[in-house]
Amino acid sequence: MDKNLLLILTRNPELGKCKTRLAAKVGDQTALEIYKFLLDHTVTFTKNLNVEKWVFYSESIWENDIWDQNTYQKKLQAGTDLGERMLNAFKEGFHSGFEKIIIIGSDMYHLSQADLEEAFFRLNHHDFVVGPAEDGGYYLLGMKSLKKELFRNKNWGTDTVLSGTLKDLKTSKVFMLPVKNDVDYYEDIKDIEAFQPFLKHIKE
Repeated sequence: MDKNLLLILTRNPELGKCKTRLAAKVGDQTALEIYKFLLDHTVTFTKNLNVEKWVFYSESIWENDIWDQNTYQKKLQAGTDLGERMLNAFKEGFHSGFEKIIIIGSDMYHLSQADLEEAFFRLNHHDFVVGPAEDGGYYLLGMKSLKKELFRNKNWGTDTVLSGTLKDLKTSKVFMLPVKNDVDYYEDIKDIEAFQPFLKHIKE
């Protein structure tokens, strides 16, 4: 069995339930279309990655959607906040015998297959790998053994998540990937060409 596992946390793409901070500017329907675009993009850069892949849905598992069940194992997120949901996903992975596990979300436009391959490679010589996000969080977290405190006592969705995480890792060997931006707000995408078709009707 392949000992590498990619965990993908995703929200069910339903109107009014995803990208709510973005929707405040562009409206629920446009936010949903943008999120579906990001989900499709996540499939393109993960489907050929030579590792096991688990997709964790937020609400319910959808059978016939963009996540091909021959490529992705489908699971349901468990936990009351983001930290608990990530912790439970990592726990399940390690209990299943995987040795290197990386987690990402599904709203990264600037992430590539090569970035994920590098992250797994860096775990050969580091205990943890972190992809810092511009907003003070992280877009990727990888590890070879479970460190539960990474998922506790954090104000998820705020700019203190990365600093708090790195504080927990100060005695560990950590590899830092380049800083990237995830898509939460209109400002994150307004200057990116790929998103322009969704934004034609938006007034600055």
